Amino acid sequence: MNPNFPSRRDFLRHTGMGMGALGLSPFLSGLNAADRSLNPLAPGQPHFAPKAKRVIHIFANGGPSQVDSFDYKPALSKYNGQEAPGGNLKTERRTGTLMQSPFNFKQHGQSGLWASDLFPKVAEMADDLCVINSMYANVPNHEPSLMLMNTGAERVNVVRPSMGSWVTYGLGTENENLPGFVSLCPGGVPIVETQNWRSAFLPGAYQGAHIDTKNSQISKLIPDIKNRRMPRELQRSQIDLIQEMNRNDQANQLHDSGVEARIHSLELAYKMQIEASDAFDVDHEPQHIWDLYGDTLHGRQMLIARRLVERGVRFVQVWHGAGQPWDSHSEIAKNHGRLGAEADQPIAALLQDLKQRGLLEDTLVIWGGEFGRTPSVELPTPGRTGPNLKLGRDHNHHGFTMWLAGGGTKGGFQYGKTDEFGYKAVENEMHVHDLHATVLHLLGFDHEKLTYRYAGRDFRLTDVHGKVFHDLIA
Repeated sequence: MNPNFPSRRDFLRHTGMGMGALGLSPFLSGLNAADRSLNPLAPGQPHFAPKAKRVIHIFANGGPSQVDSFDYKPALSKYNGQEAPGGNLKTERRTGTLMQSPFNFKQHGQSGLWASDLFPKVAEMADDLCVINSMYANVPNHEPSLMLMNTGAERVNVVRPSMGSWVTYGLGTENENLPGFVSLCPGGVPIVETQNWRSAFLPGAYQGAHIDTKNSQISKLIPDIKNRRMPRELQRSQIDLIQEMNRNDQANQLHDSGVEARIHSLELAYKMQIEASDAFDVDHEPQHIWDLYGDTLHGRQMLIARRLVERGVRFVQVWHGAGQPWDSHSEIAKNHGRLGAEADQPIAALLQDLKQRGLLEDTLVIWGGEFGRTPSVELPTPGRTGPNLKLGRDHNHHGFTMWLAGGGTKGGFQYGKTDEFGYKAVENEMHVHDLHATVLHLLGFDHEKLTYRYAGRDFRLTDVHGKVFHDLIA
């Protein structure tokens, strides 16, 4: 062998990363390939001019009731206590007679959007809401429906990248000192845990950073945010040494996503020490902002969400009901009433604050859960243990409500219909895949082209489904 020529092993070691980049070149060619190969969170170029630049996804965990919030059904009052004409409205379990809403509905704003007094302050923003009353999912179970809404794939045992990871993969971030995707979830993690914000087979840089917002002190909100034993100059030198060893390890292992994630996470953790302390420190906000949001856990979450998108974070998911979910199988008036009281003022404040700052027009806000609830009362199931069921509603995936605001959507717009009882979508039915396709379109992406090759096939958020609902776009 000629000593001037490298061995096959050396050749592969030194060119492996380049070949990996070549495999991504058809996609990265539209997303600043040179920058993204060095920094996975460098700002990317969408396929066409976007209407939205960032997303705040408010996840009402557990399934809020559409017929008690934004889908007014006077027939429920007319037939209250009676069997539904045409038979039982079954989803996961058998249900009983129709049950009228304990909440009062009225029209709001110049648009005349219907909303209940479960969300009185959000209803004041009616002319900024794009309410979709015809959402539907596949099954009436929490785990697969959470996965479908958050990842586009309902199989719990097959981990897929989350919506936030796909968005960050496509757009990168506008602030390299903060994560591109942050998940604010108080008190731990919900059902299916970190799969709700995981990057799966996408590079680790696109995974959501979980922040437990039950803590209000910065030191507890983000553990170890400050290095109290070492000055920053010495810490920088130490990190440079570790990163050099990581890169050597990476070269020896060719294209190892685990090493990539380690390199990026270490660098981001160092940069976050200054930027994150400022972004998450809401104590210095003026009093009128605290009066607007309310000094509550959910008020702080919404305020942090605004501060994050203001600083260039691309996708912020805000969980409500992770510990005590909207899963009101019993006493829906009491339980939905409590949750509505927690969420109403902070959500309305977020919309108002974004609008006043000129951010709402290119920030897409999404509200909703993984499915809705039945218009009929839930009945006890023989052999099922749990709470004493009384005037509650079961899961319902056949028809439910979500709303969008800002980000190029039509304000004061009510779209689609369920049947007269609010049980099933019957007009302009919109599947979760269609919602994802529409969200990506607002961000400037063709959902069929935002793909990532893994295990021999091209994957995308919408799987092999989804269509853009242009009627929702301003």
